[in-house]
Amino acid sequence: MPYFDTASAAPLHPVARQALQAALDEGWADPARLYREGRRARLLLDAAREAAAEAVGCRADELVFTPSGTHAVHTGVAGALAGRRRVGGQLVVSAVEHSSVLHAADAHAAAGGTVTEVPVDRLGAVSPDGYAAALGSGTALACLQSANHEVGTVQPVAEVAEVCAAAGVPLLVDAAQSLGWGRVDAPWSLLTASAHKWGGPPGIGLLAVRKGVRFAPQGPADERESGRSPGFANLPAIVAAAASLRAVRAEAEAESARLRVLVDRIRRRVARLVPDVEVVGDAERRLPHLVTFSCLYVDGETLLHELDRAGYSVSSGSSCTSSTLTPSHVLRAMGVLSEGNVRVSLPRGTSADEVNGFLEVLPGAVAGVREKLGVGEPVTVAPVAESLELDALGLRCPQPVIELARAIGRVPVGGTVTVLSDDEVARLDIPAWCAMRGHDYLGESPRPGGTAYTVRRTA
Repeated sequence: MPYFDTASAAPLHPVARQALQAALDEGWADPARLYREGRRARLLLDAAREAAAEAVGCRADELVFTPSGTHAVHTGVAGALAGRRRVGGQLVVSAVEHSSVLHAADAHAAAGGTVTEVPVDRLGAVSPDGYAAALGSGTALACLQSANHEVGTVQPVAEVAEVCAAAGVPLLVDAAQSLGWGRVDAPWSLLTASAHKWGGPPGIGLLAVRKGVRFAPQGPADERESGRSPGFANLPAIVAAAASLRAVRAEAEAESARLRVLVDRIRRRVARLVPDVEVVGDAERRLPHLVTFSCLYVDGETLLHELDRAGYSVSSGSSCTSSTLTPSHVLRAMGVLSEGNVRVSLPRGTSADEVNGFLEVLPGAVAGVREKLGVGEPVTVAPVAESLELDALGLRCPQPVIELARAIGRVPVGGTVTVLSDDEVARLDIPAWCAMRGHDYLGESPRPGGTAYTVRRTA
């Protein structure tokens, strides 16, 4: 059964498995002790730190291991903000950061700080000018992911880092999705990553803080990991994480080129094989193994289940399913379609036959879901009114858009259709449908129990 969700968690790399087993036998003692078992454990910890620091591109004494990538983000954000509290309380983040960064930002705002979100374009990328406009004399920290976890777009980290450096603001880079493919070549101040994203064991994160960056660890003091990550280290997992990072980086150039060809095939053929689909994210500046697309008139959760039944494990970059009524913050920030959202992220070693098999199954799965929802070819009818109003209150994604598609032919060109909906997803998907279908989105207005979305027919 092909597993196509490595953006969530990559399968354990064989080198990680071997290193984990060896470290369980040799690295179980406390590396802080002076007897021989402790010294042996300390040697393993030091070697792992050296290997990880080399892969990151920092000094070994700048890097600590944490219990997860999320823990690394929270520790890094809190420590950097506290270290620069005299400068001010502003935190600048992109609108498409991972939830761990946004949760840290929420905690900062709840404690009385301010948070500024930098918008992205329709491909999911920020602009350096956007960061330059957001930075001020009271900015304590800026955050930017190296590449987006939902759509794969690579961010202009080097350019943003230069803007931050010119303003005297440290930049924290979340490199969770990209570190297995290469270093972040930019003058960053702090960097975080997570081992299970590159094929290491879960429960190990990295936090690198450059020398000279003001940093004040929060919480009770601890003598381990430079006082930045308290508690007894999971040494076997740390050794496996460092060993697997070195291994995947040795394979990265060849695998990147191979998987990029397969992802390009998916991007091209999905658009040809599936009607009414939008492939999202940057086609060029992207991670080599990840592609995301959204299908009109499709319930995302049902589509994922259909693909799972067909033998393909994929995920959704969107929370827009029948059980959760809010679209992904990433897709919302990009202004793209969230219906029927599918994220395919190929693990190392994925074959062309596996990708071709997925492309054979996908059109039928989408068609089957649409058939269950009653979506068919639009019936040509004579216009019945200059404007129509549809009551879609209580209907969930993607039903309000389906009702709009059925009704648009009942008004003449220049006529309007207004959809009343209480589903938050409609705020994103109705404008996206207009962009795909070539109609004019006229905006929204509040109504009792929901929101009215108005569309003008132009074709």
